Amino acid sequence: MSTARDILGDRSLPPGFAHPHASEEARRIAEDGLILRTQVGSGVHGTAVDGQDDRDEMGICLEPAAYVTGLARVPGGVDAEIQVAFEQYERHTVWDRPGGLANRSGAGDLDVIVYSARKWCRLALAGNPTVLLVLFVPDEEVVFRDEAGSELVDNADRFVSKFAAQRFLGYLRAQRAAMTGEVGAHTNRPELVAAHGYDTKYAMHALRLGMQGVELLTAGRITLPVPEPGGGLLRSVRRGEVPLDEVLAAIGEAEARLAALARSADVPDEPDRTWADAWLHRSHLAYWERRAAA
Repeated sequence: MSTARDILGDRSLPPGFAHPHASEEARRIAEDGLILRTQVGSGVHGTAVDGQDDRDEMGICLEPAAYVTGLARVPGGVDAEIQVAFEQYERHTVWDRPGGLANRSGAGDLDVIVYSARKWCRLALAGNPTVLLVLFVPDEEVVFRDEAGSELVDNADRFVSKFAAQRFLGYLRAQRAAMTGEVGAHTNRPELVAAHGYDTKYAMHALRLGMQGVELLTAGRITLPVPEPGGGLLRSVRRGEVPLDEVLAAIGEAEARLAALARSADVPDEPDRTWADAWLHRSHLAYWERRAAA
């Protein structure tokens, strides 16, 4: 029985740009085939502080038949001569200011990525923490969701498996390495390191990933925003109010719980690829039939 409701909001995306995944053709594919689009950044996690954050959105779209059953490709950016397979439309409004692709997003900027349903499923079935998030976003943070998107949300449990534990652990460890400046890691927020002795945003993300990974593997879902007292702790970490040794201890505890759950969690060893494959098949067929009838 369906519980997710359709939310037929704004489909429009920022115009194309000179970036490999931002051609006008890719934008049209993403807009026309859109089935789900939500906020996924600090606003939905409940970790935003002092109006410093941009808005991060993620979407999923169905592709025209020529891009699935044939060899059709899109330009690798506006006016690009090279052609690339369509996998996503990615756009950051900060690119429109002087400095272009080198700019760092900040308050008021929009970062949006719309994956093809096939690529999104590959990532989600592998337990990718970032793409799984769209399955658990509350309605008030959903920009657009049609029947196919609602069916996907209603079957979020089919993407939860022990695979996710390894992915959450990998992301957590990468964020921790960046916050502490380990070899091979870097921070693009030196002002945070100067003020607090470590990159507080990376620290917050490492701890958040631990909390959410544990919840996913024990409850089969992710609660958004992060419930208290966890949400308050994450905001305190981000503001630099928690000493580094305490942050590292909290991250280490979450890491240990995730590692244990990778072996013992009461979730399937593998996700339901058969269901995902069938959903992709029937959703694309229905989309192509609607396009043909239009």
